[in-house]
Amino acid sequence: MAQGVTAFLPESQEPVVPESLSLSVVVPVWMEAASIVDCLRPLAPLREAGHEVIVVDSGSTDGTAELARPLCDRVVQAKKGRAVQMNAGAEVARGNVLLFLHADTRLPDNALDELRWFELNEPTWGRFDVRLSGQRPLFRVVSWFMNKRSRLTGMCTGDQAMFVRRDLFEALGGFREQPLMEDIELSRRLRLVSRPWCISSPVVTDSRRWEKLGPWRTIFLMWRLRWRYWRGESPESLSKVYRSDVRND
Repeated sequence: MAQGVTAFLPESQEPVVPESLSLSVVVPVWMEAASIVDCLRPLAPLREAGHEVIVVDSGSTDGTAELARPLCDRVVQAKKGRAVQMNAGAEVARGNVLLFLHADTRLPDNALDELRWFELNEPTWGRFDVRLSGQRPLFRVVSWFMNKRSRLTGMCTGDQAMFVRRDLFEALGGFREQPLMEDIELSRRLRLVSRPWCISSPVVTDSRRWEKLGPWRTIFLMWRLRWRYWRGESPESLSKVYRSDVRND
């Protein structure tokens, strides 16, 4: 190039940030035949981009695993229990970032772009904001409070699609295999390492549980369980309270 001549890159040749994100989406399921296809189909673009989706089934007898198999990279069988299942999925995952997705939760369309920003920054774990799928105005209020609480406390629930760097997850020993509050328990330990990376583009969680029990009853149940857990009550006893309340509906 001649001396004194400044070179400009055309817009189409702007430097590109190298892809460093390798994502493994772990989906724990049990008896989800009615919704598993709707859960996995939106994840196809992630798989096309080279990331993996792992479904962890716990002995479903309704065909969940068979329906999931063509739409994911592998189906793993594990004992029943969300924490047990998520640990089993993480154990076989290849990605450097693990994302734990409930079968009734949908990622936003820009999830991959948002997670690339996370990968390029310092935080070691994070979660998405959440929006309940129902159209009732109360659900918008509930979602706002869930997100606000999470930002203030640095705590994450499973409905918010928690993600964490794999090396840290393994160093902490993964989820404690308890029947309830495994997400809160892991959040407490992760929070000692860093504050969560909060993605404002919301995941959408099916509001059927809220509609079945009633919004106010569900709110009071969840807050009561978290309060008792914070006071030191065991996850095993709280799980019995939760199952009893749901069955009495």
